[in-house]
Amino acid sequence: MPCEVPSVIIQNIDFEGNDITRERVLMVELDFNVGDTLASETLEQRLEENRKRLYNLRLFHTVSYAYSCDNGFASVAFTIQERWYLYPVPTFSLADRNFNAWWDRGDWSRVNYGITLQRRNFRGRNEDIRFRVQGGFSRRIEFAYRIPYINRNHNLGLEFGVANYSSHAIDFNTTSNQQRFLILDEDRPIRRNSVSLGVIQRESVQRQAGARVSYRQEQVLDTVRRLNPDYYLNSSIQRQAAQFELYKVINLRESFSYPLGGSYFEAIIGQTFFFKDSGTPITTIRAKYVDYMKLSDKFYYSVGGEGQVRLSKEYAYADNQAIGFRANIRGYELNVIGGQHYGIFKQTLSYELLNIKSIRIKQIKNPKFNNIPLSVYFTTFTDAGYAVDNVFYAQNPLANRLLYGGGVGLNIVTFYDFVFRFEYAINREGNRGLYIDGGFAF
Repeated sequence: MPCEVPSVIIQNIDFEGNDITRERVLMVELDFNVGDTLASETLEQRLEENRKRLYNLRLFHTVSYAYSCDNGFASVAFTIQERWYLYPVPTFSLADRNFNAWWDRGDWSRVNYGITLQRRNFRGRNEDIRFRVQGGFSRRIEFAYRIPYINRNHNLGLEFGVANYSSHAIDFNTTSNQQRFLILDEDRPIRRNSVSLGVIQRESVQRQAGARVSYRQEQVLDTVRRLNPDYYLNSSIQRQAAQFELYKVINLRESFSYPLGGSYFEAIIGQTFFFKDSGTPITTIRAKYVDYMKLSDKFYYSVGGEGQVRLSKEYAYADNQAIGFRANIRGYELNVIGGQHYGIFKQTLSYELLNIKSIRIKQIKNPKFNNIPLSVYFTTFTDAGYAVDNVFYAQNPLANRLLYGGGVGLNIVTFYDFVFRFEYAINREGNRGLYIDGGFAF
């Protein structure tokens, strides 16, 4: 019930259900503390905003709150249901950009398999450790460790990663906006090693910035150079590079896994230097902004854009990535549009068909697994974009051309932030199809 005085002093903040998560990790996410004075009129709104902050740590199935008032003092209690944090997951993935690109190619051998061991919320401090071993068409070994807090103020963190990658296939060129692959059953035409280290400046789960430095070494077979002398600059078959990045993220989405309200902004500037005359320096600037709006009880709307500017004296084919890689236009899932710069606009109208908070499975006793949420949304969307390619455009007619697509879809959101998207889209060229993907579209 609302407090009967104009303002209250926070007397206690308690947490229930955090068997693993340390209380200090939870406290640093709140925007108030014991002893603070809060307006009674907006107290519930303030508590709900902080409930969302805790939930968006993505460490808990549910977060709820309760409070009581007594003589101008308020006691607040947050109750959480922790997730399962150790994931020894067998992995099966496709050796292509997306499901439809793999299906269109029709090569059933292009699959990867292995195991990923991930420990979330390590030591109860919201730390992540991930170890991945992958075989099959592409071979990969990865180790990553993220520590969000390394100082007493809990506003500085570190991240570290190391990876080894090789594959039986390499896309050595693009013609008619389709990747051309060299496939060798008995050899691996591409090998890559990388290591990275980053510093995270963390105001909260919603506002973060950081700096990252990485080093990578790549090598291709001489066959790749013969097929495309511009794959690397100077007809090289190997290169080494160091990259420095600065980034800023302001994530005000009400839910990070499937946002229906709020906004998202990110900006990244990076500088890449190559060693041993294996390339010319590259400056890359990327930015993205999206607004998410609730129109009514069932209707939601999102609109936003993203873009990239990449500057260098010379460009290798391996760096000519624009639409179809990091960013995409729905309806062009089977195409890649290389380029140095690009811009994309997207909008989606969603209607909630189903929203079941919890499906209880009585046969499973563990509360971390026996409650399954399920939401289903019908969507309509339109996307548009433009990629500027001043180097490799001659054989790729979709570059330097306004592209747009639209369609309808069905999005399913369920257990542990899994999102499945089934979309039917048509693009400017008149190509249409059913596309399957995971994760939120934008």
